[in-house]
Amino acid sequence: MDCRHIEFVNEVSPQENRTSKIDYYQLQGLFRLGAFWAQDRKIEDLQIAIANSQAVVTVWDNQKLIGFARANSDGVYRATIWDVVIHPEYRGAGLGRKLVETVLIHPQVNRVERVYLMTTYQQSFYERIGFEYNSSTTMVLHNQPLAAPVPVTSLQSQELGA
Repeated sequence: MDCRHIEFVNEVSPQENRTSKIDYYQLQGLFRLGAFWAQDRKIEDLQIAIANSQAVVTVWDNQKLIGFARANSDGVYRATIWDVVIHPEYRGAGLGRKLVETVLIHPQVNRVERVYLMTTYQQSFYERIGFEYNSSTTMVLHNQPLAAPVPVTSLQSQELGA
């Protein structure tokens, strides 16, 4: 596959108040097609997740979104990579590796002490990039979202002993 025309885009941080190129409908479709863990994500939730991510990289074949990854980071100690996906028709051409490497060189990620990610079946892929298997640091809390958000003023009153 000739991939010379494929474009990797470091999306602009929301803090910089500039618009990004992300087409959320295409992103939702990409997740449905190539990411079993993200089949039911809503566009509104994707917008929030991306707005709260420091590193966001998209991969484009002309106007077609074919890859995506994002990361959160404190910029010094820890970063976590999330939602790495390449369209199934484009897999095997090295685009996934370049996508992860592009996230890793992002200014908010490239100097942290440790970069984490979670994967169910792709351990060997990430090991080839330099990640190491680590069984001792992963824990999860299945947080149950509130039916309705608690008003901030109520929380502040409770914290102040009112």
